Amino acid sequence: MAGGLKVLVVGGGVAGPSLALWLARLGCEVVVVERSAQGRHTGQQIDVRGYGVDVMKKMGIAEKVKERVVREPGTLLVDRDGKHRAYFPTREDGRGDTSISSEYEIMRGDLCEILWEATKDKVVYRYGVRVKGLEQVDEGVKVSFDDDEGKPEVYDLVVGCDGVRSATRKMMLGEGAKDPFCPTGGAIAWVTIPTEEGDTRDFVWYASPGKRLMGSRKDRDDCLRAYFITSGLPEDHPIRTTLRSGDIMEQRKAWAAHYKGMGWQSDRFTREVVESTLADDFHASETGQVKMERWYEGRVALLGDAAYCPSPAGWGTAMAFVGAYVMAGELARHCGLSADAGEIGEEQREKARKAIPDALKAYDETLRPLIVKVQKVSRAGEGLPSSRFAISMFLAVMGLVERLKLDRLMMRLATGGGSDFGWKLPEYAELGVENDEK
Repeated sequence: MAGGLKVLVVGGGVAGPSLALWLARLGCEVVVVERSAQGRHTGQQIDVRGYGVDVMKKMGIAEKVKERVVREPGTLLVDRDGKHRAYFPTREDGRGDTSISSEYEIMRGDLCEILWEATKDKVVYRYGVRVKGLEQVDEGVKVSFDDDEGKPEVYDLVVGCDGVRSATRKMMLGEGAKDPFCPTGGAIAWVTIPTEEGDTRDFVWYASPGKRLMGSRKDRDDCLRAYFITSGLPEDHPIRTTLRSGDIMEQRKAWAAHYKGMGWQSDRFTREVVESTLADDFHASETGQVKMERWYEGRVALLGDAAYCPSPAGWGTAMAFVGAYVMAGELARHCGLSADAGEIGEEQREKARKAIPDALKAYDETLRPLIVKVQKVSRAGEGLPSSRFAISMFLAVMGLVERLKLDRLMMRLATGGGSDFGWKLPEYAELGVENDEK
């Protein structure tokens, strides 16, 4: 007898452990390598919507997530004086896709911890390890690491889940290949700062001339999460140049300079982003999308932001869940795998190995129509208002939307007719989820 397929997953954030959960159910021998010295159970607030909720239920983690959601009453829009201009409450209806604030709002670190708890007993996690080389050979993929644990190891499949700047993607495409990350000229940053009296648990947003958005969320009583989003930045703008340099304090100063004096809480937020000790968790990145002709090469594949980052308007977590589900389902279908099937014989394992490229092709063809639509919708909302008049008109319209209770319709229009994007989530009986978690 022999074990199942031997799979290396690169990246221990959301996409990697999600795929590992499914593959472990299929009897695969899964190793997750993560460059961080410990689990990446950190990060700011994220949401799960639409298909992501459906898949989360199939994974069996929806109730765990619900136990740890951020209780965010709704989304509040304010003007430069802090005056309330529009408010949209969170509506909980079991799908989490009918209001601006989702039913499934959760801190990224909490979600990562839930995924780790669900996989740690069936998956091997190796921290502080980077992949330094991939070589496709007859028997699989020969992988070399940067640690000193021994010779290169051969895996049947390698999946890069290592983010928008994926090193796995670079190795898969080969030296000299064009980077498929397409920057939009914008950037986003988030940071933790001290809370003050009057801070609300609503998701608060303020828009200022110069294509600048600033927001806040409060998932805990002892701190506030500040958000900054901007667009239309030239190549030599300090925000973009400091992002390339990697100097975190210089980044913090660049963001503070760009937002100082813009109204609402800007003076407080820009002061704290530089001075507060809580701001040590500051993180910033360029906004953009990853666009590739295909997400696999031989027995190496990409998943999540590494393959199809949909920013700037979100959907990353949901698409990581859906991508992991589709990849696992197509591997099961093409490779003759099934949940709880136990060990397989060497002959069956060899057949499964040979079918991997066909499974990856099916994964690409099945998921791509959805990703194309999600990326299109995401780009549609990136043009931030640039003038005081445009902002005033926007706030007036949103106030009307609130009064007429049109926010559900607005969300449906924002996703091209609803959260399903006209795409049907496949069913994979091989994954053993006929009786989904309700």
